Order: sequence, then C-alpha cells, then structure tokens
Amino acid sequence: MSPIDSQTRPVILITGASSGLGAGMAHEFAKKGYDLALCARRIEQIDALKAEIQVDIPNVRIEVATLDVTDHGAVFDVFHGFCKKFKSIDRIIVNAGIGIGAPIGKGGFQDNLATIETNFTAALAQSEAAMEIFRAQEYGHLVMMSSMSAMRGLRGAMTAYSTSKAAVASLAEGIRADMLRKPKIKVSTIYPGYIRTEINADIPKSKTPFIIDTEKGCRLLAEAIEREPSKAFVPFWPWSVIGFLMRVLPLSLVTKIN
Repeated sequence: MSPIDSQTRPVILITGASSGLGAGMAHEFAKKGYDLALCARRIEQIDALKAEIQVDIPNVRIEVATLDVTDHGAVFDVFHGFCKKFKSIDRIIVNAGIGIGAPIGKGGFQDNLATIETNFTAALAQSEAAMEIFRAQEYGHLVMMSSMSAMRGLRGAMTAYSTSKAAVASLAEGIRADMLRKPKIKVSTIYPGYIRTEINADIPKSKTPFIIDTEKGCRLLAEAIEREPSKAFVPFWPWSVIGFLMRVLPLSLVTKIN
C-alpha cells in the first residue's frame, strides 16, 4: 500500500485492543496507513501497545482510552470523544469480547450472563454509538467480529458464546439492511476461524484444527476488512467450507467439533 499523507490518514477505532486480535489488527492497520483510536479495560497494555507501534511507525497518530464495554454510557462517551479528537472516524471494529461459560443448568449462570452481556449487549451499545457517528458523517464502515461458532448452537461451555456471536451476526445484518440505501455506510460481519491468541493459548492443537498464528491471522483479518465485504470467513479456506457444513450437517455431527 502506498504511504498515506499525514493529513489524509483514515482513522480506525478498535475496541478490546489491549491484546489478541485487537492488538494484532492495530499493528496491521497502522502498517497500512491508518491512525488509531484504541480502547480496552487494561489501559497499561494499551499504552504499551501504543509505544510499541510508534517505534516501528513513528508518524502514526494513536489516541487511547480506558473502556469497559459493559459500561454502556462510557461506550458512547469514548466513541464520541475519539470522534471529536480526530474530527471523524472512518471505520469502527466491534471486537471486545470474552469466552467464559458453562453448560446450561450446571451452575454457570453468572459466567454465561457475563458472556452474553459482554459479547452481545455491549456490542449493541458499540453499534449504536458507531452508527450515530456514521449517520452524522454520512459515511463509515462498521465491522462486527462474530465467530465460526455463530453458525450453529454449540454444546457445553460454548453454548452462551455461540449464542452471543450468532446474535452479533444477526445484529450486523439488521444494520446492513437499514443501510442498503446509504451506500457510503458499510457493515461487515467477520467470522474468524481458529487464530492463536491468549484466550485459546492453553487449548491443545488437536482441539483447534487449522489454527494459525496471531500475526498471520490478523494480517488476513485486516486484508478482509479493507475489502468491506458484507460477510467474510477468515481465513477463507477452510472456514468457508466448514461454515457451510456446520449449517447443513445434523446436530449430532456438529457437536463433534467442540
């Protein structure tokens, strides 16, 4: 990608940017010529990420903020605060999420509730704040990070997680339907496959087939997001095929994947 003039650099806002896919995408988009608005609960890690990126890319502008996405009022304050600092925001990636949970009915209600509230209810708040900005600007790109687990309801500890990510995908589609007559506002749903991060670092490779490392995964995510697709499986192979199979196979076979 050709260098972007410092006065015309697009701005990307990423939630949950302190580690994992959020931090990896921040690196990738900085390399591609974007200025960054980064937020997460762990401000120390966000500050460290900012310093790390600016060592490699000194001309990138990075603004940071502490944000717990389950504090819905703070979501609006932080998003609009970033917009005021940068004057506009070109792309917002709703990325913050957690992966805790337990089989339904086995005493894990609080963990399951936390997963739903963080992954879906907070995603609704982020989408509302993002779309307020984009509607006012009359342009922008909303990116919703779903998951391959959204393809079907999954068992055990994955039930609440898969439910939350299916809800995120449905939310994104509804917003996309609203924007069909506003072609300058794009909405993308991203379905990542297995990408190694701190969340799944302890899971054996035998239980995460086709897993790729964080750097490659985030590079592919950034490339897919820049295309502004309605939907994207990342990596496309083999997850586009697996996604199709997950939707059509009997539930007894689907349960074998988790």
